[in-house]
Amino acid sequence: MIDVDTRALLIRSDLAEAALEGIVPARAYRPTEAFQAAVPVADVHDDDGNRVSQLLFGEAFDGLVREGGRLWGRCRRDGVVGWVAETALRSDVTVPTHRVAGRGGVLPFNALVDPARDAVGDVALMPLGEFPPDLAAVAESLIGLPHAVGGRSDQGMDCAAMVQACLIAGGRAAPRYADGQAELGQAVGRGDLRRGDLALWLHPTGGTGWTGHSAIVVDADTLIHASGRTGEVCRQSLAEADTNQRAEGFDAPIFRRI
Repeated sequence: MIDVDTRALLIRSDLAEAALEGIVPARAYRPTEAFQAAVPVADVHDDDGNRVSQLLFGEAFDGLVREGGRLWGRCRRDGVVGWVAETALRSDVTVPTHRVAGRGGVLPFNALVDPARDAVGDVALMPLGEFPPDLAAVAESLIGLPHAVGGRSDQGMDCAAMVQACLIAGGRAAPRYADGQAELGQAVGRGDLRRGDLALWLHPTGGTGWTGHSAIVVDADTLIHASGRTGEVCRQSLAEADTNQRAEGFDAPIFRRI
């Protein structure tokens, strides 16, 4: 057996995905079925009904268990495991050609589309494989979006989802939660910060669907983050954000350059 992060594995005591046979123990193994989000935004819930993330239009979902009008599986873009309403998914998976590159359309920022087939509305698109060079500029474009725990869409984002959205747009590896983001790139000191670096505060225990707090650095003194205190994606001084996070029990900040 190997040491793995079970958050990204489709495994329960009674069942696991077939790809894990011989790697992790389960009483039975079954191949996953490929699905794709067919609605603008679909919530992803854990076993207790807590929203832990969202699936955006066009993103793939590997389903393993169908139960009570829901599918249990993995969001392929970021590895989040949970339950999604069956009505939000389609089985006729197609290959997207573009990414939604702006806010305000019928489909959310970073949704995956084929404009020859999908009704995308009047919104900026970017061909897959093309990326804006400035992560901080992407973060600036998200200022004003509501803060929402478990959200990763124009309707609302949590802090790690805002950073993930910028990473996806910039063509970088894009973990869903702060602890995964803290493993990206290289560590940098606070005195060496540059525009586009990541600022992260991990939490000793975390909570349902979160492991810390994440932000994008704008300059040596300023960052952009989805703030529960302000209720939106906002610009804030690094010093103020650090004070607030430590007061809430988060660890000292770490900084990563990717």
